[in-house]
Amino acid sequence: MAIRSIRYVNNAAKKAVQKLPQAIAIDFLNDLNFVAAGKDPRSPFKHLPELGSGVIELIENGSPAYRLVYCAKFADTVFILHAFTKTTNGVDRKAMTTVRERYKEMMAILREEQKSDRRTS
Repeated sequence: MAIRSIRYVNNAAKKAVQKLPQAIAIDFLNDLNFVAAGKDPRSPFKHLPELGSGVIELIENGSPAYRLVYCAKFADTVFILHAFTKTTNGVDRKAMTTVRERYKEMMAILREEQKSDRRTS
């Protein structure tokens, strides 16, 4: 069982997690530690393949509801893509657009790291 690292895809993703209520953020980050250890998160979750391969949304329902979206499929790293407060029923289109953009950013980071690894080996 490989232990993965946990990374924010960018500073905006980190700030989004910091904007969550502290107890919610702690629960979600604990879930990501489970994921990093090769286990399922304790919170309810949903796969979002329409946003990218390996994209998963952690769910904390309530009023308001909270979400954290991550990708754990690449480079033994759990990438935190976005976190947000969900205030509407249905899909939060703005949040999903942000996730799509950050997924593309994550893929660019991975490509750059692979190029760098090939140059050093």
